Amino acid sequence: MDIDISLLDGVIKKTIQTVESSQEQIFEIAESARRERSAIQNEIAEIREEVYAVVDLVDSLDLKYRKSRAMLAMVSRNFHSYTEEHIHQVYKETNDLQVELSLSREREATLRQRRDELERRLQNLEATIAKAEQLMTQIGVVLGYLTGDFSRVGEALETAKQHQQMGLQIIQAQEEERKRVAREIHDGPAQSMANVALRMDIAEKMLKNEQILQALAELQELKEMVRLSLADVRRIIFDLRPMALDDLGLIPTLQKYVQTFEERTGTTAELVVFGREQDIDDAFKTPLFRLVQECLNNVAKHAKAKVVHVKLELQHDNVSLVVKDNGVGFDVIERRNKSFGLMGMKERVQLLNGTMEVASAPLKGTKVMFQIPLKAKMQQS
Repeated sequence: MDIDISLLDGVIKKTIQTVESSQEQIFEIAESARRERSAIQNEIAEIREEVYAVVDLVDSLDLKYRKSRAMLAMVSRNFHSYTEEHIHQVYKETNDLQVELSLSREREATLRQRRDELERRLQNLEATIAKAEQLMTQIGVVLGYLTGDFSRVGEALETAKQHQQMGLQIIQAQEEERKRVAREIHDGPAQSMANVALRMDIAEKMLKNEQILQALAELQELKEMVRLSLADVRRIIFDLRPMALDDLGLIPTLQKYVQTFEERTGTTAELVVFGREQDIDDAFKTPLFRLVQECLNNVAKHAKAKVVHVKLELQHDNVSLVVKDNGVGFDVIERRNKSFGLMGMKERVQLLNGTMEVASAPLKGTKVMFQIPLKAKMQQS
C-alpha cells in the first residue's frame, strides 16, 4: 500500500498546530486559576484576621452588656434611690450595647460564611489546577511525540512499530520527571520562602512593638527554616546534576550518594569498587552515576529490600556494574515493557554501546548487570 508522505506530513502539522493551541488555552486556564487562587488565599487571610478582631469585640461587648444589664436590674429594684435622668442613662447604655452586640454577632456570622464560601472556591480551584497540570502533561507527551518522531515520518515509518511504544513512554517519563522536579521545588523551597517572607513581616511588627524576645525567637525559627530550605535546594541540585562529580570524581560522589541513600531509606547499602577512576573518560562518569542512581531509586520505590550491594569494576577498556538487592523481586518478562525505569536505563546503556541484563523473580530479589565498553564512542542521540 502506497502512502502519500506529504499528505501525512500536512495532517501532522495541522494536528501539531491544534495541539499547541489547546496547550496554550489550558495554560491560560491554569494561570488564571492560579491568580484567582492567590487572590482568594489573600482574602481568606484578611477575613480570618477580621474574624479574630470581631470575636474579641463580641466578647468585650458581651461582658459590658452583662454588667449594664446587672446595673439596670439594680436600678429598677431601687428606682426611688436614683434620679430619672440616671435611670434613663442606664437604660440607654444597656440598649445601645445590646444593639451593638447584635450587630457585631451578625458581622461575625457574615464573615464566617464568607470565609467558608471562599474555602470551598479554593478547593474547586485546586482541583481545576491539578486537572490542568495533568492535561498539560498529557498534551506535552503527545506534542513531544508529534514534533519528535513524527516530524521525520518518512524515516520513522519503517521502524515505527518497534519504537513507537518505547518513544512515547520515554517522553512521558521525561515529562513526569520535569513535573516532579517542578512540584518538588514548588512544595519545598518555594513554599518555605513564602513562609519566611510572611514570618519576616511578623518579626518586623514585633520589633516595632518592642517585643524583642519574641522577635529574636521568631528570627531563630526563620534561620532554621532557611537552613532547611537550603538543604532542600542542594538535594534537588544534586539529583539533577551532582556538582561533586566534577569536583571530586565518580567514586567519591557514588560513596556519598550511597551513604545518603542508606540514611534516607534505612536500607543497608554497600559500595565496592575495583580499579582506578583515572581509566574512565569524563564522558562516561555522568551516565555511570545515573545508572547507579536509577537502580537505587527502583530499590527504594519497589524492592522493599533490607540490603543492596553495588559493585563497580573499572578496567582499562570496560566497566562492569552490578546492583543487587534482597527485595521482593518481580517477573522480568511481565515488567519488560512496562517499567519506565528499566526502559530509561536500557536506552542510556544503548547510547553507551553497552549491554544490560536483569535477573529477578518474585521473592528472590533483583540483580541488574551492566557491561560498558570504555573505548567505543557513544552513539549520537
